[in-house]
Amino acid sequence: MTQGRPLLNRRLTDFGTTIFAEMSALAVRTGSINLGQGFPDTDGPEAIREAAVRAVRAGHGNQYPPGPGVPELRAAVAEHQQRHHGLAYDPDTEVLVTTGATEAVAASLLALLEPGDEVIALEPYYDSYAACIAMAGGTRVPVTLRPHEGAFRLDLDELRAAVTPRTRLILLNTPHNPTGTVLSREELAAIAALACERDLLVVTDEVYEHLVFEGEHIPLASFPGMRERVVTISSAGKTFSLTGWKIGWITASPELVTAVRSAKQFLTYVSGGPFQYAVAEALRLPGSYFDELRADLRAKRDLLSEGLAEAGFDVYRPAGTYFVTVDIRPLGAEDCFAFCRALPERCGVVAVPNAVFYDHRAQGAPFVRFAFCKRTDVLTEAVTRLKGLRGA
Repeated sequence: MTQGRPLLNRRLTDFGTTIFAEMSALAVRTGSINLGQGFPDTDGPEAIREAAVRAVRAGHGNQYPPGPGVPELRAAVAEHQQRHHGLAYDPDTEVLVTTGATEAVAASLLALLEPGDEVIALEPYYDSYAACIAMAGGTRVPVTLRPHEGAFRLDLDELRAAVTPRTRLILLNTPHNPTGTVLSREELAAIAALACERDLLVVTDEVYEHLVFEGEHIPLASFPGMRERVVTISSAGKTFSLTGWKIGWITASPELVTAVRSAKQFLTYVSGGPFQYAVAEALRLPGSYFDELRADLRAKRDLLSEGLAEAGFDVYRPAGTYFVTVDIRPLGAEDCFAFCRALPERCGVVAVPNAVFYDHRAQGAPFVRFAFCKRTDVLTEAVTRLKGLRGA
C-alpha cells in the first residue's frame, strides 16, 4: 500500500491469475493429462516452421518490422479473406497485424470505448474479454448462451433487450469458446440488423474460423451494412498450431484500422517479425491443409466426446473450436471449481471450470471444459482415465 491506496488499479481487482495458469500448474504438479488450457501438443507444419528459420537467417524481421505489419503478411491476410470469405480488403489501409488475437481485442476496445460505454458480450466469454473491457473503462453487459437440445443457444430477444442508449459495441465470438457454438446465418443476420438499427460497432473474434465441424463460418462483415462497423479479428495460433508465435490481425475499414492502430502502437508497437513472414506463407497453404486440419480435429472431438459420455457426463458436442463442454451433475457434482481441482487426484486429468467465464457464476457452475487439440494417444489415455469416474 502507498498513500493508503492498493497498488493494483481498481479496474483490475477482480482479475487475478488466470484459470488457465492455475490449472496448467496443477497438471504439472500432479503429472496429469492437461486438457484444460487450449494449446496443441504438436507443432504446426514443418514447412512453415522452416520458413521462420529462413526469415531469421535472411535478416527478415529481426529488427523492428513496420508498425502495421510486414507487407507480405498484410497482403496474405487480404488474400485469405478474399479466398475463403469473398471479402475484399486493401492490405495497405484495411489490415493491421497484432501480437495475437488477445492484443487485437485489447487494442480494439481501448481505441473504440470511452469510460462508461456498455459492451455486450456473449456469456460464457473468454476471460481476457472481461479484463480488456475493464481496462478500457467500459461496462460489461453479458448475454448468456443457454443449453438447449444439446448445444448452447443465443436468445436474440435477450440480446436486443440488452441494448441501451449507453451501448457502444457488441463483442462477438464465433465459433465460440468455450461452448463450441457456431452462430447460424440467421442469427448473424439478426445481429447485423440490430447493429445497423442501433448504430453499434461490433468486434468479432473469429480465431476458430477454420475449425467448424457442423454448419459454416460466416464473417459478420459480409452482411449488409456491416463492412464499415465491424472489426474482424483472427490469428495464426489456432489455425496453424503455432500458439506461441502470437501473430494475429484485424481487418476493417480504414477508419477503424486507424483507430485500433492508434491504441495498438502503444501496447507492443511491433512483434514477431520473422514469424510474420512465415505466417504469410502459411495463409497461402492449399485448401487441403485446412480440410485435413478440420478432419483431424473432428475425429478428436468425437473421440473425446464419446469418452466423456461413457464416463457419465452430459456432453455438449461442439460445432466448432477445439473445446467440449460437459455437465457434471450426472456424476453427482454441482461445483465446477471443486470438481476440476479434485479431478487430477481422482483420475489424472485436468479440465477448466466454465463458471470462470461467466458474470452469472451460478449459470456456469455445473459446466466444465475439456480441450481436444491433443495427440490421439493422449486423448485415448485421458478417456480411459475418465471412465473410472463412473465407478467412483
